[in-house]
Amino acid sequence: MANAEHFQTLIYSRRRLLRGAVAAAAGGAVAGGLIMGSAAAAPRQLAQASVSYQGTPKGKARCDNCNQWLPPASCKGVAGVISPAGWCTLYAPKS
Repeated sequence: MANAEHFQTLIYSRRRLLRGAVAAAAGGAVAGGLIMGSAAAAPRQLAQASVSYQGTPKGKARCDNCNQWLPPASCKGVAGVISPAGWCTLYAPKS
């Protein structure tokens, strides 16, 4: 009889452990999704001073000829209003 009681306790403990593990995994997935969702929704942009932004071109290199350029006056990587004729150290010519 003691074996049957021990067996019932063991089953209950396993069920509790599995339920706890499933709940923890689900909670982690939800928390991870919230964190990743907020990071994806707000792209990180750098300050103009940190990338040596200037409102004039550097030779033929200009913002409106860069992969980062977003018309009419912004950039994927640099915060603030960006001049189409500007330039910064993130400049990468369009292919």
